[in-house]
Amino acid sequence: MAGNQSRLDAISHITNRAPLSVSMPESMKDIWASDVFNLASMEEALSKNAFKAIKKTVKTGATLDNATADIVASAMKDWAMAKGAKFFSHIFYPMTNATAEKHDGFIVTNPDGHAINEFTGSLLIKGEPDGSSFPNGSLRMTNAARGYTAWDPTSPAYIMNTDNGSTLMIPSIFMSWTGEALDKKIPLLRSNAAMNTAAHKVLALMGEAEIAPLNSSCGAEQEYFLVDANFANSRPDLLLAGRTLFGAAPAKGQQFDDHYFGAIPARVQVFMQDFENKLYKLGIPAKTHHNEVAPGQFEIAPYYEAANVAADHQQLLMTVMKQTAKEHGFLCLLHEKPFAGLNGSGKHVNWSVGNSTQGNLLDPGNTPHQNLNFLLFCGAVIRGVHKHGPLLRAVIATASNDHRLGANEAPPAILSVYLGDQLEQVFSDIKDGKLDAVSDGGFMDSGLSQILKFKRDPGDRNRTSPFAFTGNRFEFRAVGSSQSVSGPLVAMNTILADSLEWIAAALETELKAGVEQTAAVTNVLKALLNDHGNVIFGGDGYSSDWHKMAVEERGLKNIPTTPDALQAFLAPDVIDLFDKTGVLTPVELASRYEVYAEQYVLTVEVEAKLVAEIATTSIYPAAISYLSTLGQTAAGLSAMGVELDNSVAKTVSAETNAMMAAVTQLQTALGEHDFADAHAHMTFLCTTVLVLMETVRSHADALEMIVSDDLWPLAKYREMLFIK
Repeated sequence: MAGNQSRLDAISHITNRAPLSVSMPESMKDIWASDVFNLASMEEALSKNAFKAIKKTVKTGATLDNATADIVASAMKDWAMAKGAKFFSHIFYPMTNATAEKHDGFIVTNPDGHAINEFTGSLLIKGEPDGSSFPNGSLRMTNAARGYTAWDPTSPAYIMNTDNGSTLMIPSIFMSWTGEALDKKIPLLRSNAAMNTAAHKVLALMGEAEIAPLNSSCGAEQEYFLVDANFANSRPDLLLAGRTLFGAAPAKGQQFDDHYFGAIPARVQVFMQDFENKLYKLGIPAKTHHNEVAPGQFEIAPYYEAANVAADHQQLLMTVMKQTAKEHGFLCLLHEKPFAGLNGSGKHVNWSVGNSTQGNLLDPGNTPHQNLNFLLFCGAVIRGVHKHGPLLRAVIATASNDHRLGANEAPPAILSVYLGDQLEQVFSDIKDGKLDAVSDGGFMDSGLSQILKFKRDPGDRNRTSPFAFTGNRFEFRAVGSSQSVSGPLVAMNTILADSLEWIAAALETELKAGVEQTAAVTNVLKALLNDHGNVIFGGDGYSSDWHKMAVEERGLKNIPTTPDALQAFLAPDVIDLFDKTGVLTPVELASRYEVYAEQYVLTVEVEAKLVAEIATTSIYPAAISYLSTLGQTAAGLSAMGVELDNSVAKTVSAETNAMMAAVTQLQTALGEHDFADAHAHMTFLCTTVLVLMETVRSHADALEMIVSDDLWPLAKYREMLFIK
């Protein structure tokens, strides 16, 4: 069989696909949150006293008593069973970027041999999965396996519908028997509590009498690729590593800029409609979808929500996206760089803080120079990013994101803050000891009478900034597309809490000395900017001039790789930051380093093994077959007196030999195992193994451009990206 038969079969299957079955979108009022046991559902199902208690818990974090938990559990069971659920599961978020679940039935037996449906408050509150089989960073040993899941009432339960039935999913925390956090939810809830405490201090000093609990909010823009499953199934690298470890650049990629915001392919639109209907039923506020920059790349962006709920919803969104893509014959790729030479995928995390009494505290309003609360909170962010830039780099450090950071489509590995022209001027004035009015953006006038004028934003956008202010929030642009948003949110909440504590202490000193409020705020912010203003940068973050200036003149750190970035978790100032805010104990923080280091090692090793295997068992045979064909053809022609130029054969031979020599070196390198510590192991993989993988690839990709198309075994970029 020809080497490309699977590719031909895939193309035939896709191009001869039956016409799309398109249904009218369901009414939003009929489907919105229909599968969610939210406050509206609880108000219908619970007594007034029980509803009042659970509502207080959801809104303020107040403790819920066991009797009310029993009432909620019974109502939750009845609601779920009415929707066809026979099982329930605590869903939790271990120290991976995935979710975990353990299903139990609503069933107990009695001595008479009968079975009844039962779901008590104790079952709702606590579950017990194995605590040692998940990544835990030595917090649990194999012989010390007990772990607990515990219901998080601030994130609503929901029904997960699959072809196999319906299950009640209960968002939960995950901890060890000894009490350490084994998940991403506990630190997120703790970080929000720390930020709330510190923010209350600042707002009270500013004379605010009524201060509701503060919460951080999140809206994550999710980028992803869709590849037809018929192509993906013939690519072991896509199936096992999530990215193409081989593949020559197609003649046409994204250079024409014709895909970004272009017309969405019909088949993809059908997928999006189905996907978003499922999200709406789960109460996930998907708001925007469009083509992204690279061919085959798309984006979905939800409306912002409270950070804890948004983090849960983001995990659920990725799960539903992959399941729905499969139903539509696609493989959904969330890897940060699935195709070399094309834009990778990020997950821009839009983050703000606020409450019901003071509103969004990162909204400058129309007169930012007079909005003292905003200036203090924005200043706290500036201080936090400057003081703990390496930490922010560490929480987005993965083997996959390293392929994207610093490339043309992604922010550099230097953490800086973009404020926009208006705010940069405000803070520049403060540094000079004054608070002057600044001009707004004015109006946009197209010069066309039929086009209405509209208000222009006071600042431009800067897509090269890793941490940019975008009107009423900060956008952390460096987060990877496959990552949980919890890690970045934990870091941002914690550094904000730390900075607000510093501001509260400095402000209190000024006010006790009799300094008038505005002057006190100006003095505090001036001192802050003198120490931390170097992190503010409004220029081109990709330029070599900035990289040099940032490091040599401003003292910022450029940390391009995960092995170096993860060292932030071991830094004394970071250990102290998490310990004093109560977000992570030193032991819990050390476990994160161990887990993330192990994930880096495992990821690179799996990819390296795949490179060696595919090169040896797929690409090498194709090249040898082509050489054999060329040799037979040349011999036949020579017998007829026709001499064939053998330069192609020589090139194929040279590239094949070079590829296999590099494979041998790669396999030898993978045999190395005597490393002093995790950092040494990661560094070896980064500086040696990844380089050898690229060497193997360079020769394989050269062969793809020479070897006869009917012999090439792997689906090509031009097919995967453009045939939908």
